[in-house]
Amino acid sequence: MWAYESVFYQIYPLGFCGAPFENDGVLTHRITKVASWIPHIKEIGANAIYFSPIFESDTHGYNTRDYKQLDVRLGDNSDFKELCSQLHSNGIKVVIDGVFNHVGRGFPPFMDVIKNRENSPYFHWFNIDLNGNSNYNDGLWYEGWEGNYDLVKLNLYNNDVVEYLLDAVTFWIKEFDIDGIRLDVAYCLDFDFLRRLRKHVDSLKDDFFLVGEMLHGDYNQRMNPEMLNSATNYECYKGLYSSFNSMNMFEINHSLLRQFGPENWTLYKGKHLLSFVDNHDVTRVASILSNENHLPLIYALLFGMPGIPCIYYGSECGERADKNQGDPALRPSFDKPVFNELSAYIAKLSHIKKSQQALNYGDFTSVVLTNRQCIFKRSCNGENIYVAINADENSFSCSFNSEKDTFTDLISGNNIAVKPDFEMKGYTAYILK
Repeated sequence: MWAYESVFYQIYPLGFCGAPFENDGVLTHRITKVASWIPHIKEIGANAIYFSPIFESDTHGYNTRDYKQLDVRLGDNSDFKELCSQLHSNGIKVVIDGVFNHVGRGFPPFMDVIKNRENSPYFHWFNIDLNGNSNYNDGLWYEGWEGNYDLVKLNLYNNDVVEYLLDAVTFWIKEFDIDGIRLDVAYCLDFDFLRRLRKHVDSLKDDFFLVGEMLHGDYNQRMNPEMLNSATNYECYKGLYSSFNSMNMFEINHSLLRQFGPENWTLYKGKHLLSFVDNHDVTRVASILSNENHLPLIYALLFGMPGIPCIYYGSECGERADKNQGDPALRPSFDKPVFNELSAYIAKLSHIKKSQQALNYGDFTSVVLTNRQCIFKRSCNGENIYVAINADENSFSCSFNSEKDTFTDLISGNNIAVKPDFEMKGYTAYILK
């Protein structure tokens, strides 16, 4: 599948385009801004964009009003159709957010329920109790996602709801020629719904990519041949930054061995999780790392480990923001892209990742592991690549069994001797082939 050989770039459109938080109803063609970033996206090596919510919503995009209309704050459907065409002509795939667990209070079927109560034809589209009340004093209770009443939970056991959502997906594929869907809070979605969705998209477009937002537990429950192609790797997200901040490379290696290693209890061998160091919901990696020298190294680890790397817009140049500052701080609008030393480093990693089968499909074997250093091997069809990280400021020397005495470091282009000893300079990463 194309996604397994790709580098993703995540954009949160409402923030990226500088749209107001509240839906003001004013048609403004802001989404066209993305087209001006296409050269930058290509320069850093990304060949797929994951768009956070783009459809008409009450506020932040996850409270949908209309599944078939681009949010008026971003433009109209013709704007997004043209953008998708431009992206495709530049070799960039398009994945959009599918928010199927809940809708906004401005969703017309829900508004009909509030008005007509049990007489509404949409009454069973939601989980309603006429004997209760909501935080909005509606005179009835309804289930909100995790107690958030601005996020009205859909009843995915209702066939009319499922048919409605599948029809929207058909519209997205036919109208915009999208290449995949990222499923919001996929860990909440009904198994039967996911099976129907997978069959539906497979019938409409070859190699259609379904990736689910998963936080914890066994991702195999929803990531399998009948449901999702991939899932967000939150386990390794935490392990990546924590391993550097605590100078304990055992943490991330434990997760990678648990997920992809050679043991019988390995969970996801042969699968491709969406991997990231930050996104629209968490503190930017440049703000969460306690040592700025680790910033390029964490990206080298991200691109070297199993999975599909995803870069959050702005983080490729070291943009900072803390979750404690609120969501707007995490989802800003930049006047123009910045390409600096970190961006160039990530661009090099992107090229390496996309061009090496061992990095796209290889297994995972831990070779050398200390608190501050790690070397692991990725192998595929007889091709071996070694990824080496030295998180310490001092040089580190070690020996390990390898099939050759000298390798090429794909990052620097230098020939590196690994026998009798391999010397890693301080704060350095190597991808050895």
